[in-house]
Amino acid sequence: MNRSREIKSGILAIAAILLFIFGYNFLKGSNLLNSKRIYYVLYENVDGLAPSAPVTINGLQVGRVEQINFANDQGGLVVTFSVDSDFQFSKESMVEIYSSGFISGNNLGIKPKYDINNIAVSGDTLTGTITKGMLDGLMDTFSPLEGSIRLTLARLDTVLYDIDDILNDETRNDLKSAIASLDATMASVKGITANTKSLLADNRESLDRTIQNLDTTTANFARISDSLAQIETAKIAADLQAVVDDFKQITTRIESGEGTVGKLLYDEALYDNLAGASKELEELLADFKENPKRYVHFSVFGKKAQPYEAEPQNPPE
Repeated sequence: MNRSREIKSGILAIAAILLFIFGYNFLKGSNLLNSKRIYYVLYENVDGLAPSAPVTINGLQVGRVEQINFANDQGGLVVTFSVDSDFQFSKESMVEIYSSGFISGNNLGIKPKYDINNIAVSGDTLTGTITKGMLDGLMDTFSPLEGSIRLTLARLDTVLYDIDDILNDETRNDLKSAIASLDATMASVKGITANTKSLLADNRESLDRTIQNLDTTTANFARISDSLAQIETAKIAADLQAVVDDFKQITTRIESGEGTVGKLLYDEALYDNLAGASKELEELLADFKENPKRYVHFSVFGKKAQPYEAEPQNPPE
């Protein structure tokens, strides 16, 4: 009876120990009930890969990293990882360490190759590679720009030094004076604005009347424009054309010598007669000035006028 109890107690203790071992491994991500394959891969540098890191195939987790140990005295490392999936891949498959993001650590990824005649089995050692992470890629991208950035910073330092040299005490004082003058100018502008507002407020009625008068003037101008638009411009143009034609006809007749004006301009005989008459008239006026008694007689008492006798002219000496 006591022996039966001891046997039951022993069985319960063994079961508790097995349950503890199973639970511990389950919490670590290892299921003792599942059959898993163990593989090895050699690296000179694991780049931060840690035990229990996921092992993936095409992004799907199929296992985990079991442990990382030194492979030799030169510092080489051997990574032991397990694969829980039944997925098959050849011994030529590559195992790479890659970064899954900025925050999370590195993972172990299997790049499978499918060769049915060379399937990898548990205990095989595969070839390992390291893929640069996103941050490393960015650093490689910006590495060529390092020289340009250094040169730009050097030039910027030179420019800042020149600016500091320009902004000496005298220049600073000038800037202060200019800012003070600008403040005074702004104050004056504010005063002018205030005066303008006051002026507009005081003369609002006058401005309103002026605007009303302007509206009235605009309306009158519109009526005048309508009146001008109603004028028969075609008739005016026709009358003007008729006047131009008549003037052109008169000019043509004058040029051809017709009419009084044409004869005066182009008849030489008439011109000679007028010139002769003008000369005789001139001589008559001269004789009238010299001998007025020949042409005019005065008699106060009605006495008959005596005939004109020419005055004897003195003989030339």
